[in-house]
Amino acid sequence: MKVYIYLLKNGPSELRDIQHALCFSSASLASYHLGKLVELGYAKQDAYGRYSAVKDLADRALEGYSKIGPAIVPQLFFFSLLFTILVVFFSTAIWTGGNFILYLIGVSFAMLAVFWFETIRLWRKLAV
Repeated sequence: MKVYIYLLKNGPSELRDIQHALCFSSASLASYHLGKLVELGYAKQDAYGRYSAVKDLADRALEGYSKIGPAIVPQLFFFSLLFTILVVFFSTAIWTGGNFILYLIGVSFAMLAVFWFETIRLWRKLAV
């Protein structure tokens, strides 16, 4: 996934450029990942040996992500952020004046944990 994202962001690239940019230990490791992308149809190699991403397949490869300008973020990031703001606001409001919502607070924090777990999992998958 990191190699595919790199190709999408940087356009046609040579093997050594990809190796150095992604901190692969050897050119053969970069070649292996590029070979898999070519085999699956996500990348192609031109006559000069440069690799480029097949942009028509970007939607399928980036399922679960949203592109905002140059940034690619997990779609659950927005829900995680929204729920974080709501839980913090309502928790502070309830903490100062009510005792009937401890269950709601517990459920809200559980939902936050699920959303952030999924967001971070997708972000790690994407991290370049």
